Amino acid sequence: MTKNQKAAAEKFDSHKLYTLAEACAVVKDITFTKFDSTVEISANLGVDPRKANQMIRGVVTLPHGTGKVVRVLALCTPDKEAEAKAAGADYVGLDDYIEKIKGGWTDIDVIVCTPSVMAKVGVLGKILGPRGLMPNPKTGTVTMEIGNAVKDVKGGKIDFKVDKTGIIHTGIGKASFSAEQLYENAAAVLNEIAKLKPQALKGTYMKSAALCSTMSAGIKIDLKAFLNSAE
Repeated sequence: MTKNQKAAAEKFDSHKLYTLAEACAVVKDITFTKFDSTVEISANLGVDPRKANQMIRGVVTLPHGTGKVVRVLALCTPDKEAEAKAAGADYVGLDDYIEKIKGGWTDIDVIVCTPSVMAKVGVLGKILGPRGLMPNPKTGTVTMEIGNAVKDVKGGKIDFKVDKTGIIHTGIGKASFSAEQLYENAAAVLNEIAKLKPQALKGTYMKSAALCSTMSAGIKIDLKAFLNSAE
């Protein structure tokens, strides 16, 4: 155990359930990385992601953003290029970028596009899909309102989905954020997940949740207390 791990272990109880507010304070307290760590929330759901009606996927705008610079590529026809550029897209175009991606370039965080170019973008599925970069109407990244989509993504809009094991992992900010900012971002995510409960689901939907930063231990959240206070 390193000196930092030992110091962190003394500051919190790995078996205790913390309120969300406490967990946000603790995660800052036990993060010792020299860089500004990403803080993540994970929620363990009682769903079977293999069933289409239990595939949880959502979009939420973090009140304080993600804390990282989001590089956005807007794939659109020339008539939409000025709108995308004005909204702050880092890269704007179509055929040139499609060829670039085919050649292995994926140095971006989010791709937004207009519905008219989806046929061209669709052929990139094998490259973009595994990296979570495929535009999707459900997450607002396939839209005629390309400028608004770029602004939303730059302003802290994120999408999340449940993995094969029934867990949602998503970044909610940086260790340099205040505990209050982390709390408000985490609460926005948990509230959004709660709203997505499938109607057909029997049994417990949200089983457990935890907060951690890059290389820190997970801090268990008292989910019941949070959900009760949010009602």
